[in-house]
Order: sequence, then structure tokens, then C-alpha cells
Amino acid sequence: MQETAANLKGYAKRHFMAQVVKEMYDGHPTPAERELGWNRITLSKALAEWEGQFCYIDRYYARGRKKAEVHQPNVLADIRQVVDGFSQTDATFATMQLYTRLSAAEVRRQLVAHKGYTAETVPSEDTIRRKLNALGYQLKPVKKNQPLKKLPETDAIFAQMRQINQAADSAETVLRLSWDAKAPLLIGRFARHGLSRIVVKAWDHDFRANAAKVIPFGIYLPKLGELYLYFSQSKVTSDFIVDCLCDFWSAQKGRFPNVRTLVINQDNGPENHTRRTQFMARLAAFVDAFHIAVQLACYPPYPSKYNPIERLWGALEKHWNGSLLDSLQTILNFARSLTYKDKQPLVQLITKPYYTGIKLSQKLMAALERRFHRLAGLEKWFVFLSPLFLTQSG
Repeated sequence: MQETAANLKGYAKRHFMAQVVKEMYDGHPTPAERELGWNRITLSKALAEWEGQFCYIDRYYARGRKKAEVHQPNVLADIRQVVDGFSQTDATFATMQLYTRLSAAEVRRQLVAHKGYTAETVPSEDTIRRKLNALGYQLKPVKKNQPLKKLPETDAIFAQMRQINQAADSAETVLRLSWDAKAPLLIGRFARHGLSRIVVKAWDHDFRANAAKVIPFGIYLPKLGELYLYFSQSKVTSDFIVDCLCDFWSAQKGRFPNVRTLVINQDNGPENHTRRTQFMARLAAFVDAFHIAVQLACYPPYPSKYNPIERLWGALEKHWNGSLLDSLQTILNFARSLTYKDKQPLVQLITKPYYTGIKLSQKLMAALERRFHRLAGLEKWFVFLSPLFLTQSG
């Protein structure tokens, strides 16, 4: 009888125990407790259920401690907001792994200081550590994640970047973009070091010098999780970057009727540097044409992997690794089938040729420079451009 009861559970177990007590112990639970070791309270409940007084509902799924997000529905979103500004993607851009500089203890302190939690309601350090891992953030460094050098302005740049990004994400009149270009992709039967369940045969020799190439350029909306990919077999120049911005805003501005300012997170690369004359001239023309202000917010040279768009390259690399990118159409099809945060990107091939070496004269640039509002002390990293009619009226 003990072995049978041990192999049963729930209603079946209570029914069996009540039957034994009724038939062998005349309905008295005390001797059954003494001889069989069964719990007297459980036996009383089983007898009451046997006699039809009430019926217990077995809710095994409700047992145990509830997850932190059951008690605090916003805790995962709050943790993500706290650590996002301190997180970087894998510097190899081959994985979707994220790395954060914050410890669980510091995240816990930030939740109390900035998210309205109290000492009684904030999750423990162990809980926050598990949530960080579940969200994809890791404390361990990876190969190539150590910057080669750190500028004296780096800490000030990151502090200003966090302030601008947080203000942009909370304002209805501001839309934040993140953009960058990926390394050129070789078109051909080149091995990509991925895994596949089917046999994929690549060339045994990679003649890369003469291979055709295509360059992806992405515009990402961090708050909405939307990605817009542009592919070009020409050069990624200042004109190409601003042309992509014009195409994006022409198609999407109707969705954002209240937006008056675009905040652009970028690195300070050679083609989109805030001192690059052609880039700044084209950006000023964009501002005037669409009557919208632009705030450039640039990451320092080596920690540019904190730029949100860099996380998309790991997802894209993971998506098509193990396959042969042997044609331009194959690359475009793979890009269109990518799913990131339950959304697929809008993919476009740019066929217009672009040329390097275009620049403004010093006289023209000096006149244009008067329109730029550069942040004192961080002039190269933060630049604000207003439409011309606003600048004159102001």
C-alpha cells in the first residue's frame, strides 16, 4: 500500500488513500498515520473529498517561487534600459552576443536610483545576474573586445551619448537612428566557416583579389527594432550614406508626423566624419530639403562597437553562415529573410556609382561651418544642424 501510494499523485493518490482508510481503518486517519506513515491532514482531506464534501484542483504549475517578472512586470525592460547604454556587441560581428560593463550589483543600484524600485521590491543580485544572462548580456570579455586605446574624452562622450539617447527615446518629436556599413562581402563560392545540415561545397582556393564584392549599409531604429538595409557594389562614400538617409526618410516620414529631429548614432569614420566636408554639406542639404533637424552623436573610434547597429551584423552573419553567397541575388534573398526581434528588414540594392575624393573648398566649408552647433569640448563628436530657415529666424 505504501508503494502504491508513492507511485500515485494528485486526485488518484487521495482516492486510493481514502479507500484504504475506509476499508481497513473504519474511516479513522490516526491509525493509518501510525502504521503506514501517511499524513493525517492529507488523509482528512482525502476522506472529505471521498465523501463529496468538496473537490481539490491540482495546480502543479502554480507551485514554487514565481519569477521576478511575475511580481514586477516591467523588470526585464527596466534592466535592459539600464544596461543598454553600457553594452557592446561581439567585436568580431560574427555572433549576437552582447557584453556589458555593469555588474549585477550596479544594475541593482541603478534600478533603485533611477527606476523607482525600493530595497524591498528590487530583485536580488543573483536574480538580476540570471536575468542579464537570459537577456543576452555577458560580463566575460571576448577576443578583440579590448580597445587599443582610450581617448581622454571617452568617458565624457559616453555620458553625453547616454543623455542624448535617453532623451531621444522618451520624446515624441525625436527619432533615433543608428547607422553603419559592414565589411565588403565577397560574391562567390567562398567558405564562410558556418555549419549546415546539407553538404555545401566551396572552392578549395579563395582567389579573393578578383572577386566581386557588395557592401551592406544599415539604418536601424533602436526603439522600434526596425532595420533598413542598403547594398551597393560601388563605394560607401559620403554621398552614398546621405542618399540612403534621403531614401529612408522619404519613404518613412509619413509614419512620424510629429518628429522634428533625427538623432543619429554613428562612428566617426572617414566618410561620415563630422569634419568631412562633403558629408556635412550633404547632411545640411538634407536638413534643408526635409525641414528637419539632425543631431549627430558619434562614438569614440575604438568603442564604436557600442553602436546599436553593430548588433545586427552579428545576427546577419549568423543567418547566412554555412551557406554559399555565390550571387548578388542570393545575398539579397538572405538579407530579406533575416528575422530580428520578430521583424524582417527592408532591403534595397543601390545601383548608382559613387566616387571618392569629392570635397568642398575651405572657403565654402567655413561658410557652412557657421550653421553647425558643436558641443563645447566635444566638438568632433556632437553636432546639431537646424534647417536653414530656422537658423535664420533664430
